[in-house]
Amino acid sequence: MAKFTLSLVSFALILLVLQSYHLLLNPKLTFSFQPKLCCFKSMVSRFSYSSVYLHTRPETTQKSINHLTRKPKHPLDPLTLQEVERVRTILSSYPPFVSAFPPIQSMVLDEPDKNRVSSWKTGDQFLPRKATVVALVSGTSHVVTVDLDLGRVTTHFISTTSGYPAVTVDDLSKALEVALSYPNLKKSAVERGIEVSDLACITLSVGWFGPHEEGKRLTKIVCYSSQNTSNYYMRPIEGLVMTIDLDKGEVVQFVDKGQSIPIASETNTDYRYNKDGQTKKNYPKMKPLNSISMEQPDGPSFSIEGGHMVRWANWQFHLKPDPRAGMVISRAMVQDCESGEFRNVMYKGFASELFVPYMDTDEAWYFRGYMDAGEFGLGATAKSLVALNDCPKYSYYMDGVFVGSDGMPYIEPNIICIFERYAGDISWRHTDFLVPGSEIKESRRKVTLVARMTASVGNYDYIFDWEFQTDGLIRVKVETSGMLMVKGTPYDNVKKIPNEEEMSGPLVSENLIGVVHDHFVTFHLDMDVDGPNNSFAKVSLVKQETDPYDSSPRKSYLKVKRHIAKTENEAKINLKLTEPSELHVVNPSKLSRLGNPTGYKLVPGRTAASLLDKYDPPQLRGAFTNNQVWVTPYNKSEQWAGGFLAYQSKGDDTLAVWSDRNRKIEKKDIVLWYTLGFHHIPCQEDFPIMPTVSASFDLKPVNFFELNPILRVPPTFEDDLPNCKQSVSKHLWCV
Repeated sequence: MAKFTLSLVSFALILLVLQSYHLLLNPKLTFSFQPKLCCFKSMVSRFSYSSVYLHTRPETTQKSINHLTRKPKHPLDPLTLQEVERVRTILSSYPPFVSAFPPIQSMVLDEPDKNRVSSWKTGDQFLPRKATVVALVSGTSHVVTVDLDLGRVTTHFISTTSGYPAVTVDDLSKALEVALSYPNLKKSAVERGIEVSDLACITLSVGWFGPHEEGKRLTKIVCYSSQNTSNYYMRPIEGLVMTIDLDKGEVVQFVDKGQSIPIASETNTDYRYNKDGQTKKNYPKMKPLNSISMEQPDGPSFSIEGGHMVRWANWQFHLKPDPRAGMVISRAMVQDCESGEFRNVMYKGFASELFVPYMDTDEAWYFRGYMDAGEFGLGATAKSLVALNDCPKYSYYMDGVFVGSDGMPYIEPNIICIFERYAGDISWRHTDFLVPGSEIKESRRKVTLVARMTASVGNYDYIFDWEFQTDGLIRVKVETSGMLMVKGTPYDNVKKIPNEEEMSGPLVSENLIGVVHDHFVTFHLDMDVDGPNNSFAKVSLVKQETDPYDSSPRKSYLKVKRHIAKTENEAKINLKLTEPSELHVVNPSKLSRLGNPTGYKLVPGRTAASLLDKYDPPQLRGAFTNNQVWVTPYNKSEQWAGGFLAYQSKGDDTLAVWSDRNRKIEKKDIVLWYTLGFHHIPCQEDFPIMPTVSASFDLKPVNFFELNPILRVPPTFEDDLPNCKQSVSKHLWCV
């Protein structure tokens, strides 16, 4: 984000001019402020003119995209520029909104009924296009459905659940404007020896902690010093926190209790790379690596039809950006290795919520328990990917068409990339030399297809990968990097701490505590294995004692026990190493040649369980992490694990609440929910910016194919590889 050093007066004047210009030229100019990262010195982070609706791509064979003329090709395609503008026009003449157009908190495609989408094929009559709009009017959330074909509003209701929709750019900018004009903030900065021009302030969500917050849409603001560093996160002004009423535009509370805690030094905090090819600060230098790249002289093996339908090897699926979920995979189908037909695997999969509770009870910390998808939006916080570093050569890039609070569209370019990956991995192999006089060596390399997006939600960056393998496996991986949210402390060495156990985390640098916290990502996985008639099976391994009358010398062995869950309660699972089991989604009406029901199994990787008290306010809102696995009957309205309106929600509309109904799930259209997580105890290596930490899970076929689906894949030989040579100008030429 661009940074500007401004006085308070000049900042206010420039903001006023920009806002006026925005109103005059709407929709040619839009503003974007990074949620949880709205800073005094980095307020205006993106100007999007209509010229960016037509742009080229980095290092790719992909053609330029003209969003001004793009039309939907698939019923699940996101709203286009023209459709967004049409929705706004319809709403502008809608009687309840005529006198004053309301702030638009969200505008997305209202997806057609699942049955109609599942049966739709290219060439069929296009399904009706509708938009779901969430508007905030006098503190209440209005949910409106606009039928684009009929040109009118078809439904309109006021949400009765607690909470508010995700905050918008305008919400955050207004909150900062209020904070930066507050005299006590400037006074506190001066008293701590901080120039007002070096203040960097960010907005934080507040969670829910009781009736005193009822009827108020609030945000917290904390500040940092950015003097001599771009990484202000490592220089917190500890103990200073402001509470802002977003609707009234006023300071509700100002707390300043950390005057005795020093501002940490800027030494070694900068992480940027400069034009001389060295890090901004004088870090120790490692031996540079030789150039490495996967070359594809014939181009990639995948194709993108209509901008969103991906076809690769034996896979096809629909892919789109979403302002809340970030990236959505739909209609995932894999080709049968025997019949050649494409078979259903998953109707829809996405990150439903990202819950990050911090473990500190101080006044400036207790409320820090974020729901990044529902409070800020994983797609809304996505920025353009960095070519050759975020994504390799020959990646396909996909833009996000999102909507500002004024109801006008804007483009966030290149926020998703699709690419093929080969890292020397093996798909299958075997060497047999036990028979005298014969030796067999067979091996097949593994090439996969990856769809990737990143969300920069304030201090943390999250990398989401959906990886498709030719053996039918889908691997979902989440990586996190970025900056720790650190706490200032008077101590610069652990030997000086009188009681280390009272600290909320380890010392990661001088005068900085890395506060312990969790990361939980809950995925919505609408599995449709060979169709919607599915059941959930827990296949357990149980120890059996050997019968004393058995002649075997063994004392024990493991036996498989299979249980089909009939209701939601039977499918609530907390994973335990001492109780191993496989978790299958099967289609009892589709059997293999051996009589096994076709299925896919969830294979958890690294994960974690929440250790908070179930009645702790953050955990009430994040109750979807009480179990790692849930199964619910399909319901179009149940998509967001933390509730449709997550901001300041009380936890009355979560996955845990829905599942308490204990509905029937056997031989039904069911949704599998899985929470991937990890506890984060920070360390010195996390300073000043974290190396990526990852966790993943697999969706793996089980009795889905009649045999190994990649058995007949040919091996790779030297002649199959491109012949690449480096030119005098150091360009690589491949034939």
